[in-house]
Amino acid sequence: MATQLSTMDLAQLAALAAALGWASGLRLYAVVFITGAAGFLGWIPLPEGLKLLQHPVVLIASFAMFAIEFVADKIPGLDSLWDAVHTFIRIPAGAALAAGVFGGDGAAWALAAALAGGTLAATSHAAKTTTRAAANTSPEPFSNLALSLAGDAVVPATLWLAVEHPAWFWPVLAAAVLLSLLLVFVLWRFLRALVRRMRGMPPPAARAAA
Repeated sequence: MATQLSTMDLAQLAALAAALGWASGLRLYAVVFITGAAGFLGWIPLPEGLKLLQHPVVLIASFAMFAIEFVADKIPGLDSLWDAVHTFIRIPAGAALAAGVFGGDGAAWALAAALAGGTLAATSHAAKTTTRAAANTSPEPFSNLALSLAGDAVVPATLWLAVEHPAWFWPVLAAAVLLSLLLVFVLWRFLRALVRRMRGMPPPAARAAA
């Protein structure tokens, strides 16, 4: 991550804001720690609105939460509980991090970034939550572990791509958003049908025919 944020144009800054929002819906504490560590180590000069992340106290706290989430995300059942609780944390945090990219450049850009970052965080969080809940219906543990490790890899890759190759980041993000929406639609229907079967309820079509 050798790109200097001070020389980034608007499209590059927007890519970073979008990446922070999107990745926060997957692994919030990893995003906070990686971003802060990159600034602390001098890999990138963070914008004024994000410099708090490189403070040693914030780095220690974010690393501790990152370690806890890393373990919790690999335990079937606990991962879904963790995701449910973080519905109320990841989305506003994603909005705040995205806004921080433009924190020194005026309220209008910060507000626009917050709206986009929160929406992207909500989208990725919904896709992650439904995907992991569906995976937890399988008795074997390997799919859950594979999905968790994939999420661990996606976050730093997303941040790196946004900083180093913003032109490639946008089509990748667009594809990820479309895939997420498809996953939420398909897996939500699957989970709803599964709950009906567990409760002994007939499907809607059968009830309508009756």
